Amino acid sequence: MKTYYRSTAISLLTFAMMSFPSLASPIKSIPAPSNLAVSPNPIPPKIAINKVELDSRLVKASTKFGFNLFNQIFQQNPHKNIFISPSSVAIALAMTYNGANGQTQSAMARTLELEGISTNDINNFNQLLQVSLLDSQNDTEISIANSLWINQNIALERSFVEKLKTYYQATIKNLNFDDSSSTQIINDWVKQQTKNKIHQIVKRASNDTVVILINAIYFKANWANAFDKSLTNLKPFTLENGTTIQHPSMSRLGEYRYLDRPKFQAVRIPYQNRRFRMDIFLPKNTSSLAEFQQQLTLQNWQDWSDSFQINTGLVQLPRFKVEYELELNQVLKSLGMQIAFSPSADFRNLTSSASSISEVRHKTFVDVNEEGTEASAATSVRVFRGASRTFQMIIDRPFFFAISDRQTGTILFMGTIQNPALK
Repeated sequence: MKTYYRSTAISLLTFAMMSFPSLASPIKSIPAPSNLAVSPNPIPPKIAINKVELDSRLVKASTKFGFNLFNQIFQQNPHKNIFISPSSVAIALAMTYNGANGQTQSAMARTLELEGISTNDINNFNQLLQVSLLDSQNDTEISIANSLWINQNIALERSFVEKLKTYYQATIKNLNFDDSSSTQIINDWVKQQTKNKIHQIVKRASNDTVVILINAIYFKANWANAFDKSLTNLKPFTLENGTTIQHPSMSRLGEYRYLDRPKFQAVRIPYQNRRFRMDIFLPKNTSSLAEFQQQLTLQNWQDWSDSFQINTGLVQLPRFKVEYELELNQVLKSLGMQIAFSPSADFRNLTSSASSISEVRHKTFVDVNEEGTEASAATSVRVFRGASRTFQMIIDRPFFFAISDRQTGTILFMGTIQNPALK
């Protein structure tokens, strides 16, 4: 079942974006070009947003899993644009986790950072998180949808199905996986939930497929202060190999929450309702994205999150649009879930038929432009039978970014841009 959230961009893995400490040494004032658009609405020192009381163990777990997942993907694809939704992956695997038992359940718990936390607490957390995201205003559109597609020839445990209906509001359908039209039915559902941004998440199904579990997320929000399109111009962007390309970049002078550390700069750009924001981390010329990734830990994130300070500055940001897809099997195996993909997998809480995960596929889309951001993600799990300072932040080289929810302290999307000209 689909739910739309207005005035809210999504986040599910506590990638909580932040507010950071004052700089050790002041930055010199930098005169800005007179033709830049200036923010008409200064950022208030504190914006009253009621923090939703979520289980802190699970907030930390989801954040840590998100960083582990992203770091593993980055290691395998260090020279490519990456964009993932850790929240989408976490929800899809949390649904699957309800069917695991024994060593398979233990391995999934370690990978998802859920050791010592009951399944009931996990389900309650995900339910409360999604309810919280429903509590929004009118400037942002969000939807989160879950579904369970069942092989009509397989009997599932009633308790498993009831948990997905109760806690995840999942659409539940029986399909004939021998019929080639079943794949199209599932993909049409994903296409609808992601506003036509993701057309295919399931490439094939067969009679050996027990179930396919899917999470889909859609997010669209305008910036609190839009970039003036007339100021978007071709600007140099230096790639990792030192090559310089010309790419359309947006510019605006205004008040932002800003952080300066020895190895990177960071700026927070709020969306219209200010509950959601994009944080952008730009490694300095003496550093690199690979070095930044080594610092990307839960502890550092929490430290950085309290350190942003309001400053007036110039932000130059390249427009970019990315479509990203990958199979997560090897990534999840590297994180400790090998048994879930093996003949030894134990999913007796899902079905009495011997089953294992055959594929976890993730697909995303993001478009960042002068008005704001549109993003979507889908994750499928196929279970198989048998087995006041002035600054300048010129984002003209590879950078990391994330979109998070201030109210719940969770993250929905994160990525790295190596080349903004690539889609």
